[in-house]
Amino acid sequence: MKIEKTIFADVYVITPKIFKDERGFFMETFNAEKYTFLNASFVQDNQSKSKKNVLRGLHFQKPPYAQDKLVSVVRGAVLDVIVDLRKDQPTYGKYFAVKLTAKNKKQLFVPKGFAHGFISLKKNTIFSYKCSNYYHAKSEVSINPLDKTLNINWINKEFVISEKDQKGIDFKNFKSPF
Repeated sequence: MKIEKTIFADVYVITPKIFKDERGFFMETFNAEKYTFLNASFVQDNQSKSKKNVLRGLHFQKPPYAQDKLVSVVRGAVLDVIVDLRKDQPTYGKYFAVKLTAKNKKQLFVPKGFAHGFISLKKNTIFSYKCSNYYHAKSEVSINPLDKTLNINWINKEFVISEKDQKGIDFKNFKSPF
């Protein structure tokens, strides 16, 4: 397994070891003994399916329901984006983006204190994520992914975006609980 550090403390891009042969491939998508560096215990797995150009996010849950996430793509491709919400960090308000695809099999570890979103780059993309806490609707917050303050380069200029995400909080009006 290859572990790449990012501009953020505790955020990693992980490329699992892949065993290929004429039949196909095998890989471990998670192994608690090998992923101890994440310092997270996962309790819920989720998947979503998205058409091309679907933009989801930027979402997070407020403490005490905050979640660490280990995200990856099962089919298709996304541009995965996180925004640092930890007000005591020099990277507060900065974003990081990485392409996660079924082909490259990369994973992104998103710790508590980050908003998370993605745009689907291919039709019928299946996105998977492990979470360290259960979903709690009343604790979920949406930050406007098109907010000009964040100035995220989503690559595509056409989006399919939910009304909830369009009405997310603008970052300049956001008060971080982290």
